[in-house]
Amino acid sequence: MIRKIPLEKIRNIGIIAHIDAGKTTTSERILYYTGRTYKIGEVHEGTAVMDWMVQEQERGITITAAATTCTWNDIHINLIDTPGHVDFTIEVERSLKVLDGAVVVFCSVGGVEPQSETVWRQADRYNVPRLAFVNKMDRVGSNFLEVINQMHKRLGANAAAIQLPFGKEAGFTGIVDIVENKLTLYKDDLGKNLEVKDVPAEMHAEVEKYRNILIERLAEVDDIIMEDYLHGKAISAQEIKDTIRRTTIANKFVPVLCGTAFKNKGVQLLLDAVSDYLPSPMDVPAIQGTSPKSGEFEEIKASDSAPFCALCFKVATDPFVGKLNYIRVYSGTLNSGTYIYNASKRERERVTKIVKMHANRQEIVESVSTGEIAAAVGLKETKTGDTICTEANQILIEAMRFPEPVIQQAIEPKSKDAQEKLGMALHKLEEEDPSFRVSYNQETGQTIIAGMGQLHLEIIIDRIMREFNVEAQVGQPQVAYRETITQPAKVVGKFISQSGGRGQYGHVVLEMEPQETPGTGITFEDKIKSGAIPREYIPAVKKGIMAASKSGSMANYPVTDVKVILVDGSYHEVDSSELAFQMAASIGFNEGLKKGKPVLLEPIMDMEVIVPEEFMGQVIGDLSSRRAKIVSLAQRHNLRTIRANVPLAEVFNYATAVRSLTQGRASYTMEPSFYAEVPSHIAEKIIAGSTSVAARKY
Repeated sequence: MIRKIPLEKIRNIGIIAHIDAGKTTTSERILYYTGRTYKIGEVHEGTAVMDWMVQEQERGITITAAATTCTWNDIHINLIDTPGHVDFTIEVERSLKVLDGAVVVFCSVGGVEPQSETVWRQADRYNVPRLAFVNKMDRVGSNFLEVINQMHKRLGANAAAIQLPFGKEAGFTGIVDIVENKLTLYKDDLGKNLEVKDVPAEMHAEVEKYRNILIERLAEVDDIIMEDYLHGKAISAQEIKDTIRRTTIANKFVPVLCGTAFKNKGVQLLLDAVSDYLPSPMDVPAIQGTSPKSGEFEEIKASDSAPFCALCFKVATDPFVGKLNYIRVYSGTLNSGTYIYNASKRERERVTKIVKMHANRQEIVESVSTGEIAAAVGLKETKTGDTICTEANQILIEAMRFPEPVIQQAIEPKSKDAQEKLGMALHKLEEEDPSFRVSYNQETGQTIIAGMGQLHLEIIIDRIMREFNVEAQVGQPQVAYRETITQPAKVVGKFISQSGGRGQYGHVVLEMEPQETPGTGITFEDKIKSGAIPREYIPAVKKGIMAASKSGSMANYPVTDVKVILVDGSYHEVDSSELAFQMAASIGFNEGLKKGKPVLLEPIMDMEVIVPEEFMGQVIGDLSSRRAKIVSLAQRHNLRTIRANVPLAEVFNYATAVRSLTQGRASYTMEPSFYAEVPSHIAEKIIAGSTSVAARKY
């Protein structure tokens, strides 16, 4: 089969940013200028193509990562528009896992905001090359160079301008290209009538200054241009462009562009930069996987002739075709109607149909090749993070890590008839969103849903009622506490049962200790020597530990950050079984929790409050009463920013409180940061189950 699109002409990119920086508006302009849509969709009017969910249109925010494809000149762009709200950070995480490049959008007034830092760290973690687009240059208070300065200070980015704005705020009418020394002027409101001319004489000195800064920044990270720079050679525009591409792909440099997507300025030049500087699937390092048989690392070469391998990075439910599995193909070709092998689940599955997505619309295709992003229909067992490949060439790509939920609510159907429908809805939503968890509390008989924040659960409940037509009642949001140990403990777990006939015998010796790095979760290590426990029972020991960790010894909250080492044990040739060792491990684990000086942990939020100077004292005083720890104070134009770490339990409905304190003039953002020990006097109330932080109705 001959490829329709050469590999070097593909760009898999994502648009990432802080909430309200203009990601979806930028995406909509990209679709318009590439001819994918004939009319510009607007977020504030609810007509944005990429924000297709009812909940997105009503709230004017992006909730789910939407994928589409478009073509600019001869470059084929697979584009993913991601949410900015921290409650939906999983959408950014799984998108970055499969993308080759990203456009990070910054607001020219707000600069580097808290969620900008979060998405930047996520891109660092997946080593994704990026461009920066400073948006909203027409706004009062916009400051292009200050945003670049903040990128250096807060993000540690080696960034430099490759463009300069022409005109300021409402007078922003064009863009100066530092590399080519050209000025692009916008002559109409739709941004389609452009005039390219030489830079005016009065700007020559400024352009020269920032061109030298650009070359210096590039010379710091590239030996080829460093050589020319040190020897005082004239460096041509093409040499600069080649160096920008080389260093951007190597993740050593970030080119910074400017524009205003809402006023249709700068988006075509951004598309040129995506084509010129972001990598194709051939330019990024080959992705690594492990062979399930040998456990050895193997590289997956980006080639159509290599065996098929892809990663499922998202699952969505479609009312017409059922389950859609979004996949990124790393090698080989997949044809519709063929069988694939799920290496993560070790099961064969059949792909009945392949579709290219355009937000929520589908275009049926016969096959999908290396470097492409598409959705497969018909996969029943494949979930987010699973590797699909050929059975003859099995390989496992490293799965994604999903954040732990920090907030939970009880949910129950209003009628007996709706019980089954609710169960089905929750199962589908849990399949779609790995940061959403469903559990059943045996003691209260309640179904508990847990997520990343109040908005996250609000959207989930809205979808349950609208999409799945389930009438449900929900309890008040509550904090998702955790338990852990603070000192090592060595314990023995024994399960011996004789009830006539064959007995049960399981005996394990466990060493338990707190994890060195918070957030590691529960890990299990087998250090059994000389066959004290047969190998076939070791997985059962691990299973028993993981099951026991779901409920702690203090207040039945899940246990986290404990390292469990199996050091010894014994077995009986006749009576030992997997069940017996599972039970023994569970008994031992629970005993270790009691011995290890357990403590209760609570989620701490990283909060930034932007407040006028005159209200700063009241806001800091209020935060202190909420057990907040002030991290930093800063000035942003005529406003003050307060950065604090504050327990989630203390900031339910904080929006109302901060509005009344500041006459509605303050704004804030917060995101889960880490878990910390609950002060003992509060922990006692939670454990006692009285009118405590955990049970308080907010």
